[in-house]
Amino acid sequence: MRDLRGKSVTVIGGAGFIGSHVVDELLTRDVKQVIVYDNFCRGSVDNLRDALRDPRVRIFEAGGDILQSDILQAAVGESQCVVHLAALWLLQCHEYPQAAFDTNIRGTFNVLEACRHARIERLVYSSSASVYGDAVELPMTESHPFNNRTFYGATKIAGEAMARAYFDRYGLSYAGLRYMNVYGARQDYKGAYIAVIMKILDRLDRGLPPVLHGDGSAAYDFIYVGDCARANVLALEAEASDQFYNVGSGTRTSLRELTEMILELRGSTQAIQYEPQSRVFVTNRVGCPEKAARDLGFRTTTTLRDGLARLIAWRDAHLGRVHAQAAGRPLALAAA
Repeated sequence: MRDLRGKSVTVIGGAGFIGSHVVDELLTRDVKQVIVYDNFCRGSVDNLRDALRDPRVRIFEAGGDILQSDILQAAVGESQCVVHLAALWLLQCHEYPQAAFDTNIRGTFNVLEACRHARIERLVYSSSASVYGDAVELPMTESHPFNNRTFYGATKIAGEAMARAYFDRYGLSYAGLRYMNVYGARQDYKGAYIAVIMKILDRLDRGLPPVLHGDGSAAYDFIYVGDCARANVLALEAEASDQFYNVGSGTRTSLRELTEMILELRGSTQAIQYEPQSRVFVTNRVGCPEKAARDLGFRTTTTLRDGLARLIAWRDAHLGRVHAQAAGRPLALAAA
């Protein structure tokens, strides 16, 4: 097990949904400092409000864009470890493949180069279960074939391949994490498979029934964001290198079951409204958690019911921010 005591860690994308929770989790260790490198395209300072009270945390002053390779190298050069979470999300990659290539592929190359120049001791790369596409067998182990059909998934496959090449050529120690469907406090409306949670809650607030497209049988592996953050830190501390890991619960939950649980937690008697199926990229995805348990010592500890309760409590406490996001307004206007 690697010792993080006295180490500096740069969290690229550290103001985002998952990244801000990684920052929080790092602060449970005796690290020297946590440097947040973020261009705030999707992340926000509000996500870091509590973390920034800790003198060990700072936002990198010169910038946070992974396409600005010299600024990136300066931030990484202050650290011994790096967590790389910055990426354009699935639907944005679908609409803007050139931007997706620039950010997710060229940007990840820049991160790898910065790690090489700085002689980083350990890199954790955020991949995605999107590399698998629709499951051909369940649960999906890490040897499941790449059945991806999305540009987002393609960029994550490219990132994995580049990390492996840097390990072979330069000895860069890394672990890659393939996230299942991450949900929880601070989430926004931009996740293709988890935005449904926020939209259901929005409709219930307005006294409207939740809407599911299709018959609700599409099923996924949901993991609470706090567990996901813990997996990142455990991957930093692990000895195994040049390996990829599923980060999920290993539990199959259909969208119908998810919606029924939200209705129960909200105390709502609304009936689910089913509408014709719209575009869905993946309809069946559940990961095997055993490799991460063996090599990283990671298993989820938050049940879906408890995680949804935490998300609902956070949302209720941040309705101004949530409504601003739903309306597409900048977060700076959330309190207006």
